[in-house]
Amino acid sequence: MGKKKSLQSTTKSTFVKSVLEVFQNNPYSSFNYKQIASRLGIHDRASQDLTRVIVEQLFKAKELSQSKRGKYQIHSDIQRSTREVKNFLTGKVDMKQHGKAYVIPEDKSEDVFITATNTHHALHGDQVKVFIFPTRKGHKREGEITEILKRNKRQFVGIVETSKNFAFLSPDSSTMPVDIFIPLSKLNGAKNGQKVVAIIAEWPEQSANPFGEIVQVLGKPGEDKVEMQSILAEIDFPLSFSKEAEEEANSLSVEIPESEIQKRKDIRDVFTITIDPEDAKDFDDAISLKQLENGHWEVGIHIADVSYFVKPGSAIEKEAIERGTSVYMVGRTVPMLPERLSNGLCSLKQGEDRLCFSAIFEMDENARIYSEWFGKTIIRSNRRFSYEEVQAIIESGDGEFSQEIGIFNKIAGKLREERFKKGSFNFETQEVRFTLDAKGHPLNIYIREMKDANKLIEDFMLLANRKVAEKIGKKKEPQTAKTFVYRVHDTPNPEKLETFTQFVERLGFKLKLTSKKSIAESFNKLFHDIQGSGTEHMIETIAIRTMAKAYYSTHNIGHYGLAFPYYTHFTSPIRRYPDLLVHRLLFAYMNQAPSVSKDEYEQMCEHASEMERRAVDAERISVKFKQAEYMLDKIGQEFDAVISGVSKWGIFAEIIGTKCEGMIRLRDLDDDYYYLDEENYQIIGQRHGHQFKLGDKMKIRVKRIDLARKQMDYDWVG
Repeated sequence: MGKKKSLQSTTKSTFVKSVLEVFQNNPYSSFNYKQIASRLGIHDRASQDLTRVIVEQLFKAKELSQSKRGKYQIHSDIQRSTREVKNFLTGKVDMKQHGKAYVIPEDKSEDVFITATNTHHALHGDQVKVFIFPTRKGHKREGEITEILKRNKRQFVGIVETSKNFAFLSPDSSTMPVDIFIPLSKLNGAKNGQKVVAIIAEWPEQSANPFGEIVQVLGKPGEDKVEMQSILAEIDFPLSFSKEAEEEANSLSVEIPESEIQKRKDIRDVFTITIDPEDAKDFDDAISLKQLENGHWEVGIHIADVSYFVKPGSAIEKEAIERGTSVYMVGRTVPMLPERLSNGLCSLKQGEDRLCFSAIFEMDENARIYSEWFGKTIIRSNRRFSYEEVQAIIESGDGEFSQEIGIFNKIAGKLREERFKKGSFNFETQEVRFTLDAKGHPLNIYIREMKDANKLIEDFMLLANRKVAEKIGKKKEPQTAKTFVYRVHDTPNPEKLETFTQFVERLGFKLKLTSKKSIAESFNKLFHDIQGSGTEHMIETIAIRTMAKAYYSTHNIGHYGLAFPYYTHFTSPIRRYPDLLVHRLLFAYMNQAPSVSKDEYEQMCEHASEMERRAVDAERISVKFKQAEYMLDKIGQEFDAVISGVSKWGIFAEIIGTKCEGMIRLRDLDDDYYYLDEENYQIIGQRHGHQFKLGDKMKIRVKRIDLARKQMDYDWVG
């Protein structure tokens, strides 16, 4: 009898739990007992009665509250705790036009869609807390933002519009969905139509618009200097160095003390060159070559020793931490370090003694490594080469130092070949470049592609970065590895990878997803097969978006895209703050220093990763601005283009040769009613069946250029 009672009690307890779970999983919904029974698949009268009894007992126990007669929902206190555990996540806001958004979760799970009415004053890039609505199978996750944990920015750039009683800032950024209300007392000298920088002072709960004040007047929209400063201000990047940092830089001596030279490996008599873009001013890496008696080659990768000049706690250091990186915009570089350092003392100039941190390898011509050495050096570059000069020597076999360059190129080619064999991805992105006049206006646009000269330097830099990371991180007992700054790259999101696979299959290509190596091989074959086709740029762009983004971290997960288990950034301390940290840590650990704080360095990694993302955005926006400026006087002209994207609003077309992308709006296509076939990436005419598909070539006419918004509108020339 006791056993039977115990069994009944267990069954009832399980039943109570099932009833309660229905309420917990639907915290905002009310149910009567019949609806609960239905959700549990209960249809017999006896079990329905039992459900009613349990619901009433849960109500008496204050686990449920009565919303109205006969209807119950989870009690608010329990609702909060249940939601906290089951239905909340944190992430970053990706704001879209018209105010809707997605939240990208920190746990890398599926993105959460947020309607414009549920963003609760969150803005692009904010770190937020999100409540996830109950979802049906097969539907995308949706939720509402309940708390802003950290604002991404307070500073916004735009054009001020004044009236008699108030003013508004109309933001430049398409990710800022609202105008900022500016009281006339907060204009601070700004005049109607000027481009300004404003900050948000407050945003009352019931107000549709934030209240702000203007903190800087930039000038007349459209002017080169004004627009470039606007881009920097938009990403919260400092527009100038502090007086203290400039004075500190100017006080540094150009003379290298003999006592410092004595501490270093002197390789000033070894053949050394730099290879950089024609317009480069900071040379932070050099390579050297020396033949050994056994026939092997001593290959040196020499990196400017910025840590000699920039000391922890200095004013220059504080500026470098804040910036995190240099920003390379069209026609101008905004350096991480004052110019006396970046273009002077640290730059590895031809014929001048320079302090370096070096990685030196004994190698054969098949790139097999026999020994390695890391340490402080003093070098003297024999020759400053541009990529174009080295490429000409590689192609012709003739020219100054052609034999040495030939050896460099052969070893680099073997390193590259080995990397691809092990599963490295072969992304060869095209770079848009400009010829500018004295005032910064674009005269010409051309595409610069990665050639052997660029790859030569890249492969030696990859070697140094990989070997430095291995030296610190690769230990027989992983727990003995000291805190270090790694450059990491996660595996792709499986859903994104599957979506991309389906996409390229519809275009006639196949990908194998059976292993990490087969994925890399499939991608590299795809990139080879699409070279020169109309779909090349579009497929490469979507492929890059499919991949996770690389970032800095003290937690090493390896670099998926390069297929390196250990990887760091060691080779550009003039323009990347993490590289400076790596130099300091490597030198300290080589001299038996204890491990640094993981938490402290992880915070620095997170900030550097964020500033890198902002710098990339600034570079991209500056390219879009210069493309729009270049097209200003070409309204009415016709060009050959390729369809680079489709949306419910229209067709994106990219002009061949300049990559100037504009939109052909569907409402302007008056020969038919067109609709989006999203699954097949095409626009189709309903009556005549005319198709506009990704990668198709077409002729366009330039219709309108909005320079302030960096937007180009085209017409289809049918």
